[in-house]
Formats: sequence, structure tokens, C-alpha cells
Amino acid sequence: MIAGRLRWRPRSAVLVRKFGLAAFDFENGSLVLTEAGSKRRASLFVVKGRDGLKIHNPGGLEVLDADVAAFAAALKAENHTPKRALTDPHLFSGIGNSYSDEILHAARLSPFVLTQRLDDAEIARLHAATQSTLRSWTKRLRDAVGDGFPDKVTAFHEGMAVHGRYRKPCPVCGAPVQRIRYADNEANYCARCQTGGKLLADRALSKLLKSNWPRTLDELEERRPSPVNPQS
Repeated sequence: MIAGRLRWRPRSAVLVRKFGLAAFDFENGSLVLTEAGSKRRASLFVVKGRDGLKIHNPGGLEVLDADVAAFAAALKAENHTPKRALTDPHLFSGIGNSYSDEILHAARLSPFVLTQRLDDAEIARLHAATQSTLRSWTKRLRDAVGDGFPDKVTAFHEGMAVHGRYRKPCPVCGAPVQRIRYADNEANYCARCQTGGKLLADRALSKLLKSNWPRTLDELEERRPSPVNPQS
């Protein structure tokens, strides 16, 4: 889901050399596997039966079928941040980077508090937000595609609260959405809704700015340059 896509094309479709990896022909069309970007991560496996398929199952909890107790057990199996735990397929099945941002915003939780520090009320809130967010977006995407094939696959969707909305207003409180980049990933969050107004440290920028790094949302707003009035 980073850069790989499955596309439905007319039968015997020609593979584009740069992106096309494989095509599977059926009577009424071809299912084409493509991968964009410079990092090649796509792979194909041929398996036989359920036992062969189980080898490739990371074993993450199916959240939509899980109660709060099972969810809490998976969440606290390791002392990670909620952001990392939700996106770990060995702990939870089917939650990617974008929906983890949306879930944590709905739950009003910081992406980087440690999971073993969460109390029962916070875990229950996160469990409810996970189920409601995944169900809501599953319905939205199915309704948008209808009886067709999902040709436009993206992690960014109109109507998301924080993911991909850096510096845009939070739909709940209006504060600018914040972003932290790390490794090949990023986290989007609302400081007012999720961290009590505290800005989470971006390792690269905070290290560069040191004491000039703003600690709170109010401090960030105070440091923004005033808009220039062209008539002044």
C-alpha cells in the first residue's frame, strides 16, 4: 500500500515498463500489479490451501471483531506508542499510517504516549475510535466505488480530520494540524485536541532549533510572522 496498486484493465493489457510488474488475464479483463517509486517492495507468493496462507499471516488482531479486553491485551503486549502499535500488523490487522492518525485524533490521544501508561478509560476510548473510524471509512470508500473497481487508491482523502492536513485547521477546534516526520513515515495530529496544546518534538527540527523550538501551540502562534499589509 505504499506504492503498489492493483488495477483493472482490458484483457491482455500491455505492461508499462517502468511501473508494471505483472498481469493476470481473466475472461473479462486483466488484473495488473504496478509499483511506483524507487524502492521496490512488491512481492508475489504462490501458496496452496489455508495452511500455506497462514505462513503469511502476521497474526494481528482483527479489531472489528474484538472486544475491549482483547484490544487492550494486544495494545499492551509491548510497550510501544499507540501510533506504532496500531500500525504493527503483528499486533493489529489492517490499520495503516493514515487511519492510525484519524483513529488517534478521534480518541483524543497523543500519537507518542506509551501504551502501558494508558488507563482503562483511554483504552476504551481508543478501542471505540478504532472501530468507528474503520467502519466509517470502509463505508465511505465502498460507497464511492459502488460496483466499479477502486482505480484511484490513495492514503489521502477529502474529509479526513488530520492525515495529510498539515497546517490546515482541525475540524473540531480549528487549531492548525501539526506533523512529525520520522524515518519513511509521518504522524499528523492536533495539538489542542490530542496533546493539551503541547507540540511534539520533531527530532530533526528540534535538534536544529534547540532552544528556539516552540513547546506549545500558543508559543508557535506567537512566533508566526504577522501578515504583511500591502497598503501600509
